Amino acid sequence: MDVYEELVELRRSGEKCAVATIVEVAGSIPSFQSAKMLIRQDGTMVGTIGGGCTEAEVWQAARDVIETEQPRMLQFNLGQEAAYDNGLICGGQLNVYVEPVLPMAKALIFGAGHISKSLSKVATLAGFATTVIDNRDSYANRERFPEAAEVIAAEYEDVFPRLPCNDATYAIIVTRGHKDDMRVLRWAAAQPLRYIGMIGSKRKTIEVAKHLLAEGVELEKLSRIHAPMGLDIGAVTPEEIAVAVVAEMIRRRRNSQDEWTPLSKSIFAEGVPRALTAAGVADAGSVSEAEALAETR
Repeated sequence: MDVYEELVELRRSGEKCAVATIVEVAGSIPSFQSAKMLIRQDGTMVGTIGGGCTEAEVWQAARDVIETEQPRMLQFNLGQEAAYDNGLICGGQLNVYVEPVLPMAKALIFGAGHISKSLSKVATLAGFATTVIDNRDSYANRERFPEAAEVIAAEYEDVFPRLPCNDATYAIIVTRGHKDDMRVLRWAAAQPLRYIGMIGSKRKTIEVAKHLLAEGVELEKLSRIHAPMGLDIGAVTPEEIAVAVVAEMIRRRRNSQDEWTPLSKSIFAEGVPRALTAAGVADAGSVSEAEALAETR
């Protein structure tokens, strides 16, 4: 199997992998400069950089590279004794560069209002393939979103089974009302998404979370939500809000191990709010659903 063909196929399917390349050689080695090996997330490989303990160590490093999404440079000295132990009497040196290969980031924008128009444009410019979903065809159409990779006008529950859900998928919830936001959030919280952002105030977010907890949605899943979404840069207009949200998405794309920043506005940025702990949820009845969902954006 060709390394490059498999690389393209993995990116299309939304799967991460790592590619190891011999970038520098001195002396005799059991391979050649530019030799490549691809390591999938499940540990299986395509190609070889010469076998033996060197390849085994590169494989191990590649697993870490896939997890952290950070490249590594490895140096090997195939001394006579070590090489002989592995049946490789070479004695050369080689440097192997192991790089992560990530699928193209996809942004699922739920809602096709004013903020979504700016979000789709800014996210596309930042390298996200955007899909806009709304149950109103007068809003979800190509005239309003010419730059989007896909525009879907249908009921959200009908669309959910067709959507890509993996570590390269970002969901942004900006529907026309809080009840629709809750419909989408209920689905999104159960998916293996890289980022979930939802528009609205902290009060609205807490009340929506309370109702989902009462339905049985796990707090651990809800605590990943960036809501209020977007970095705290003082954004006011739809265009500014779009910049703040996409900036937060970029941060998640580039810093996979670090969920929050001092600029995060989410109610979960500093831990689970007391209102959502066992004691707080016991008081959920103090604010009716009608009151919680009547709050304007």
